[in-house]
Amino acid sequence: MAKNNNNNNNRGKMSLEEAGRKGGEATAKNHDRDFYEEIGRKGGEATAQNHDRDFYEEIGRKGGEATAKNHDRDFYEEIGRKGGEARAQQNDNNNNNR
Repeated sequence: MAKNNNNNNNRGKMSLEEAGRKGGEATAKNHDRDFYEEIGRKGGEATAQNHDRDFYEEIGRKGGEATAKNHDRDFYEEIGRKGGEARAQQNDNNNNNR
């Protein structure tokens, strides 16, 4: 059955999904990139204080497995090529600044 976006079943009340979307849009209008960078930094610091190395190893393993399921050899060749090009450019820039 199709999803009812009119919220008629909620007697005019906004769904949790809609409230979250509207709140996110309002926040995005009121804050700039620096705001998001700061809350991201704070969140990262809090996570680092609350979790150990095993936590990061586990999420890295899970992410790697999910990526491997969703991508083929061509994907890895492409990101490897891009990484190599970026590293070469970085090395060229470092050598030119000496």
